[in-house]
Amino acid sequence: MNRELDHIGIAVRDLEHAVYFYTQILDGKLLDQYRSEAKGVESEIAVIEVNDSRIELLLPTNNTTSPIARFIKQKGKGVHHIAYRVDNLTEAIQHLESQGIRTMKETLRTNKHGRRLIYLNPADTEGTIIEYCDYPVT
Repeated sequence: MNRELDHIGIAVRDLEHAVYFYTQILDGKLLDQYRSEAKGVESEIAVIEVNDSRIELLLPTNNTTSPIARFIKQKGKGVHHIAYRVDNLTEAIQHLESQGIRTMKETLRTNKHGRRLIYLNPADTEGTIIEYCDYPVT
């Protein structure tokens, strides 16, 4: 099964400052900025490309229910998750389950760009939040 790094999600407290840092200091390019109120997301998201790498800056929009807000309260700002692109998300989930790795089924969704994604249970990943994702065939 092919896996490649897709992006790194970074929890931030000040999206404007973070976008400035990644675009002006690191010479990145702002590809998109949008707000997601989907349950379990509830964030403003800025997608930045630095060279050939993507970063998602994540600002919580609901300090009560956003998992990004909980993350910042517990661990502070910084790297929230690492996302791996797979060829077929459904097959990847089946493969993970056959290996005894649990996924967080309630996080399975399709984002505004058509990317299907799910998070792995951090209890099975040595505490790292890992996202698996795939993209629609165009």
